[in-house]
Amino acid sequence: MRQIWNNEGTWKKQEAQYLFSVDSEPLPRYCEPPKSPSSYVLYSAHSSSSFSLLGRERSHSTMRPASSVKILLIEDNLAEARFLQELLKDSLCQPFSVVHVKRLGEALKELENTIFDVVLLDLTLPDSQGLESLARLIEQVPSLPIVVLTNTNDDELAIRAVRQGAQDYLIKRQVNGTVLVRSLRYAIERKHTLESLKAMNQALEMRVQESTQELVKAQEQNQLRSEFVSMISHDIKNPLNTILASTVLLQDYEQKLSQEKKVTLFQRIRSASKNMAQLLDEVLLIGEADSGQLQYQPSVINLEVFCRQLVEEIHLSAGEDCQINLDLKLSFKDVVVDSNLLRRILMNLLENAVKYSPQSQSVQFDVVVQDQTIDFCIQDQGIGIPSDSFPLLFEPFHRAKNVGSIPGTGLGLAIVKHCVEAHQGKIWIDSQIGMGTTFIVRLPLIKASEL
Repeated sequence: MRQIWNNEGTWKKQEAQYLFSVDSEPLPRYCEPPKSPSSYVLYSAHSSSSFSLLGRERSHSTMRPASSVKILLIEDNLAEARFLQELLKDSLCQPFSVVHVKRLGEALKELENTIFDVVLLDLTLPDSQGLESLARLIEQVPSLPIVVLTNTNDDELAIRAVRQGAQDYLIKRQVNGTVLVRSLRYAIERKHTLESLKAMNQALEMRVQESTQELVKAQEQNQLRSEFVSMISHDIKNPLNTILASTVLLQDYEQKLSQEKKVTLFQRIRSASKNMAQLLDEVLLIGEADSGQLQYQPSVINLEVFCRQLVEEIHLSAGEDCQINLDLKLSFKDVVVDSNLLRRILMNLLENAVKYSPQSQSVQFDVVVQDQTIDFCIQDQGIGIPSDSFPLLFEPFHRAKNVGSIPGTGLGLAIVKHCVEAHQGKIWIDSQIGMGTTFIVRLPLIKASEL
């Protein structure tokens, strides 16, 4: 199983080795980020009434006027049910609307379709006994306040009921109108307060998480800046030392040095100056891209001439051992691109392919112009890239663990990514340790005639 990584950070696996051709299946598409789960929003409506009605999940999002408090009474004893309804009917404090059911199953069905403000629950039902009824109600509608009714004066049971989520515990023979109304009123208010505190706590936790993430991000940025300064200082210091040492030798020992030695020292100075200028140029480009100031300046180029010149330039700088096989399949030669940015893309990828490949192995460079895209495929048979390096591969200064003593700044692929994005293109990588690496860059095709 091989793995393909694209510049959006999306994995795709495939069974066989990746081979690029004009007739192959489309390259991997980008995956949209997972949508965040919808958060539960608690709200309340306030009025001059002594009761605060609660908005609850699902159909409970619709509020009724505060003048009516709807109660779900779950009681299998008809006489006791009538007695409780009479107590509520006689109340002068608040009008009540009571829906009476005899079984827990009926109550659960009612709660699926109807909004209630509070539940009066008998713990002895034909289809459910004890605190099991309480647990099932809370599981279905966690935000609904529940007042437990029982014939048993059991303090331990009362405490257990409250701990499991009941708002109050009433003994039937001790209930009168005042006690019942006060219990219902307090149950609603307490549940409202608990739900509000829960929502506030969730909001606070989210703020803490966001603040923590911001802090971690700031620390990472500070660490990156520190590493950036350290690496730049190191990478500039080396060529400066070379230049300084060479100039000292030329100045102090000019008469003693042979012409051949002088030429060698001048070449060192030139090479070190070139490396330093290239490093500074790369750093400036990264800075422009990060600040959104990277310029995309398209112009018409002959793609065949452009690619052949790049290959010839790499041959001259890398020596005769460098082997790049260029294969062009161009339905259009004159295309519109930013030649400076495209040069950076291809030079970095080709130089990496040469640098990380054995001298005896060639690099394959395919360029295909299709109906709407330009595809550049660069394939080597080098050391490959470890899979754990893929997520950070396009980050500045990141280098894979297996590069050993092979020189490099770790800026090349970061530059490639920014230049590809400036073209609104895409990039894919297919790599395997010891087997080689394939980079595929796809840019949108703009014909010269379209300007």
